Amino acid sequence: MFPEYIPLEANQLTEDTSIALAKQIQITPLQTSLTPEAINTAYVKQGSGGTPIILLHGFDSSLLEFRRLIPLLAAQQETWAVDLLGFGFSDRISQIPYGAEEIKTHLHYFWKSCIRQPVILVGASMGGAAAIDFSLSYPEAVEKLVLLDSAGLAKQPIVGKFMFPPLDYWATEFLRNPKVRQNISKAAYYDKTFNSLDAQTCAALHLKCSNWNQALIAFTKSGGYGSFAQEIRNITQETLILWGRKDQILGIKDAGKFAKLIPHNKLVWIENCGHVPHLEKAQLTAQEILSFC
Repeated sequence: MFPEYIPLEANQLTEDTSIALAKQIQITPLQTSLTPEAINTAYVKQGSGGTPIILLHGFDSSLLEFRRLIPLLAAQQETWAVDLLGFGFSDRISQIPYGAEEIKTHLHYFWKSCIRQPVILVGASMGGAAAIDFSLSYPEAVEKLVLLDSAGLAKQPIVGKFMFPPLDYWATEFLRNPKVRQNISKAAYYDKTFNSLDAQTCAALHLKCSNWNQALIAFTKSGGYGSFAQEIRNITQETLILWGRKDQILGIKDAGKFAKLIPHNKLVWIENCGHVPHLEKAQLTAQEILSFC
């Protein structure tokens, strides 16, 4: 049985790792400065020992994207994955602004409430931009940083300026379209066999949560994450950059740019891999992260 806060479509999952992780998702009522009301925040914790690892997912995604990586990391080290504010299975309260600043604030309260010690912060795609932002603002909370095909060097998109009714609604309905999501999922992998029905179910399950489209519209209107090209030079933590050599979502140029800008870093290319090494090359990704830890 899945938790009651997980949509019924979870019954369509077929991969053992997907089913296991969905069953383990927990909710904590998190008190923050964003609203007097507690924000029910979805997370998973596995393993024990060592410096805690926190995994941050990408845009319009959930912690389920780490379904193959978490068990491998947790076999040796305490590992957490959390749904960022406005995403995944965490509550979307209507009066909260859903921008980068609010995501960072929410994550800080989660860290203070649940972990309370320096962590290895791992961010994938947009989650990488969130990890960079958090590390710059709360360096005392982050011991080391890991970026997986990370966003964070592109300028804020101008599309948010055009997100007004009814265009905002049409945009989210476009993203909700199963064929559109299937094509996005397909582009994320180098090996297209990974684009299974289970993968598509994982990628779309959170769309059934309340206020999914309102929060996504609000985040897009906020401008999302821009470029940290200037600030990133101030990162003091050792940083591991893992990048799929065949990334068709962000390309591969930013990997080298990150390596030039971040003072203390190691760049590792994941061969024959697309935008999501934590799904396509989970074993190798886990080995690199654990070795870095």
